[in-house]
Amino acid sequence: MIKLMFVCHGNICRSTMAEFVMKDLVRRAGLADKFIINSSATSREEIGSDIHYGTKAKLREKGIPYTKRKAVQMTKADYDMYDYIIVMDNNNLYNLKYIIGEDTEHKVYKMMSFVGENRDVKDPWYTGNFDETFVDIDRGCRALLMQIENNANI
Repeated sequence: MIKLMFVCHGNICRSTMAEFVMKDLVRRAGLADKFIINSSATSREEIGSDIHYGTKAKLREKGIPYTKRKAVQMTKADYDMYDYIIVMDNNNLYNLKYIIGEDTEHKVYKMMSFVGENRDVKDPWYTGNFDETFVDIDRGCRALLMQIENNANI
């Protein structure tokens, strides 16, 4: 079982978008039974909140199913459980260290690193641009899945 945790600031926009994009990709690839995919926040600001309406609208537009959920904060236990911890930006990376300490098991990655780019996924909470965020997340998730398929013999 391959366990993925997507992480952003509030767990209502980017990380939830990535969670459901990746769930859809693995389902379409016939691999849903081989993955556990979730998302969480580095902050406590949105704990208990559902997915942002802009993320829901973008997922609906793309035909990607999602379920009602409540934002949660990343924990040290999550770090121990998951194989990949994928953050959306440098601030998430910085704040994650307060939760997990050092990444001694080399599980933490920036989303855009999977497409060979060292940059952030812009936060649509601030930009209002869910299209741009979706393009980055879709590219990152596809590249991550390809990397896992090539390395994990699934």
